[in-house]
Amino acid sequence: MDTNRMKVIMISVLIVVVLGVALWYFYADKSPASEVQSTTDAATQGVLPSIGEASNPLTNKPDINPTSKTNPFNSVQTNPFD
Repeated sequence: MDTNRMKVIMISVLIVVVLGVALWYFYADKSPASEVQSTTDAATQGVLPSIGEASNPLTNKPDINPTSKTNPFNSVQTNPFD
């Protein structure tokens, strides 16, 4: 092989290795879990209103289940089919 061609190949390999190490250095300490947590914290900080009991429309819902009023076995403590 020609020495100039060998130098170009060696320099190219060296550049690729240096770029790979640089990318690893910059992105290795940033784990996806910490990014998600920081994004979640930033998104929910002061944005959501406080939700209290008054916002639940089913707090005082009527009992419309017909079986709760007509079940003949409510007072039976043992299984009648034994």
